Formats: sequence, structure tokens, C-alpha cells
Amino acid sequence: MIEIARKFDLGFNEITAANPGVDPFVTNAGTLVNIPTAWLLPAVPLRPSVVINLPEFRLYYFSKQPGGKVLTFPLGIGDQGTDTPLGRYRIVQKIVKPAWHVPTSIRRKEPSLPKVMQAGPDNPMGSHALRLSSHDILIHGTDRPWGIGRRSSHGCLRLYPEDIVSLFRAVSTGTQVVIVDQPVKIGTNGKSVYVEAHRTDRSVVTVGDVVQRLADEKLLGRTDFAKLVRVMEERRGVPADVTLDFLEGHSPTAPKRAETAKGVAAPNQLKNRGVP
Repeated sequence: MIEIARKFDLGFNEITAANPGVDPFVTNAGTLVNIPTAWLLPAVPLRPSVVINLPEFRLYYFSKQPGGKVLTFPLGIGDQGTDTPLGRYRIVQKIVKPAWHVPTSIRRKEPSLPKVMQAGPDNPMGSHALRLSSHDILIHGTDRPWGIGRRSSHGCLRLYPEDIVSLFRAVSTGTQVVIVDQPVKIGTNGKSVYVEAHRTDRSVVTVGDVVQRLADEKLLGRTDFAKLVRVMEERRGVPADVTLDFLEGHSPTAPKRAETAKGVAAPNQLKNRGVP
């Protein structure tokens, strides 16, 4: 399913979470595979900005155009021990054919590596890179696309080779970059209430936490508690309708994304609220 994930611009985490019980490496012919292609947007009001939500291994780019489409791409993030840090940054440099300055910690493990690896097909930086304003973090491509949707880097943020080119063209230097930890997101569409829950090893969000947030947003009266508990237990990483079935004006349909372009987030009429 790694190849299927890339075809639909998904990460390894997304294809496996949406298909529990399916072997991601030896998938039998005829297996029905769910393709998750709608997302609730992270609760970050800054525009324009790049928003990276670590628990879902996904990047969102909110352009400065009012009502403009939101570009979204799957990510590889920092491995345990070299975690990608949370925070607010800016893009300070755009680099074509970046060289890789091999960290000392990596050269200790692999002394055969040079101090600097020039651009090329074996360079883990890929074809393009965006340097951020702190912590020596970069958003860049990769020569190992199977690491997208996994903890696979030393702190940087990796995109599929085709996705880094699209993002590189869309953003400019000075663009804000916000890295957040929102394993559960809440959204509304008319009378309908949606919850999107992701598995994470970074922070713990309980059903009680989400109930409190729904109450704060005055959405608890519309919410079916049994549906919410099931969504939080499964944590399949897709927007799930948790609205009471008998609620007047509720249309029990999943939020649809625009079909005019690859990697477009859920529609703008969804009001999205993250649960940190």
C-alpha cells in the first residue's frame, strides 16, 4: 500500500490507519482499500502560513488569497530522539538543488559519509529545500519516499519529490511556518459536527478533553456521545460525523474536498477547531 499511498498523495500513517487489519506490505489482490481524501483544517488562524500538524504527519499551506484553496501534503517528521520541535518560524531561504551538510551525529554512525554531500539522486535533501528561521530545520524533498507518513528524519520535514516542487513554487520567503501538535480536530458544516482523531506518541487527548472542547464551542448538544467514543477509540485519522441522528437540519454526509486539484484540503465552509 506504500505505492497506493503515494499515488493518492497520502502518507504511510494515513493509508494504514484508514485500513486497519490490512497488511500494508503484502496486500492480497481484490482487497478493498479505503483512500482518505478529506481533512479538517488545523486550528491556526494565521494567513498566509504553512501549518504542520505533527500527529497527522501533514502540512497545510494557507495562501493569502481570501477564499483560496488550501494545499496539503503528507510529511515525514523527526524520529524519536530527534523530534521535530513545535513553534513558529518563517521561511528564510529557498534552495534549488540543496547540498546536504551531514550532521556530526550521523557521521559518527556512518564515518564513510562526506562532510558535505552535493546535490544528486542519492542526496536525502531531494531537489528543493525551504530553510526555516530557527533550529536549523528545513522542509525538503527526499530520496526515500517510503518514509513519508513516518518518523523518518533527524528533525527536518520531508515531502514526496513531486510535492516539494509544488510547495516550493507556491510559497515565498517570509512566509510564516507554524508547527503544532493537534491529534484531534473538530469541525462543523451546517448542523453537522465532525471529529478527526489521530494516533500519536507525542501527547494524550482523552474523550473527556474532547467533550470539554465541544462544550466550550457550544457543540456538545449536537454530539452523539457513543459516536464520539467510537471515533476516539478507532482514531482512523479521517473526519467522522458525530452528530445526533435526529438533529433537525443534519445531513449525515462526510465533508467533500474539491476535486479540481491534487492535495486540496476540506472545503472552506467547514469551521475547524483543533484540540491541542
